[in-house]
Amino acid sequence: MPTDPFVPADPADRPRQQQNLPPGTALPPAGRWRANRAGDLIGSEAPEGRFFGRPGPNVGYAYTLAEHVEDRLELSETEDVHDVIPVIAEIAGKRAALFKRAPVIHDVDAVTALLGYDGSADAEFAKVRALLVYEAGHDYRRRRALVDAIPDSLLRRKPDEVGAEIYEWRREAQARLFPELRRQPTM
Repeated sequence: MPTDPFVPADPADRPRQQQNLPPGTALPPAGRWRANRAGDLIGSEAPEGRFFGRPGPNVGYAYTLAEHVEDRLELSETEDVHDVIPVIAEIAGKRAALFKRAPVIHDVDAVTALLGYDGSADAEFAKVRALLVYEAGHDYRRRRALVDAIPDSLLRRKPDEVGAEIYEWRREAQARLFPELRRQPTM
């Protein structure tokens, strides 16, 4: 196999940058960094608010984890798994970002329990949940509104510690999150 003539045979013979400079010349020191690009943050905190999400390391991995529990989800007859998986994944990513780590399967399990996909949801909340996640897989604003509506205090707790707080949040979701759902006919 022919070898490129510019590739040294011995790794110790690799050229250094200083060899390309004229004798007596040194590299200039690096300049001061400035946040002048479009995505650079100015200040110490990331912006927060509606639709900003929750930045964290490798939060997209929550989608892979959510697909692993797809066969364990207890969906109502009107729910589509393609709407449920993105909601679970993004809430799990938010939970992991609160702890400043990448998502793990326990985040997905906690969200599954919170939304009642583990079978703990009563019939009334299952109807409301079906309306909440309807088309959420294709509608970013609907999905983000649902993710943002879950309080951080609820996501920070361990699933076995939450208990009654889950049911309180579910009642709140029925009454306050989307009041127009109460006026719609039941499915």
